[in-house]
Amino acid sequence: MKVKKLNGSGSWLAHWEKLSGQNAYMCFATGCINTPSVGAQVQKYNPADQKVYVIPLCNDCNKKREQDLDIWDAATLVSANAIETIRTFAVTPRHFAHWASE
Repeated sequence: MKVKKLNGSGSWLAHWEKLSGQNAYMCFATGCINTPSVGAQVQKYNPADQKVYVIPLCNDCNKKREQDLDIWDAATLVSANAIETIRTFAVTPRHFAHWASE
């Protein structure tokens, strides 16, 4: 699957693990076997889907800002949208910051 790497990254890795229910054990970029260190923000190359998603990436792959990136076809993409997360997991906005930081 081809995605566009956006500039946002950082503490999104815990967000990805929490929402996906998986452990980030390998960078999602195809051909890369490094351990992920960040949750990177990406967009699909699909005009009908302009949402921002989070995926695990290593530092080297994360440096490819605003570039195309090939990731696993079966990759689990997690929404970076806090409102969507609140609706999906029935978390009240007041508790979202605490919930997301656990």
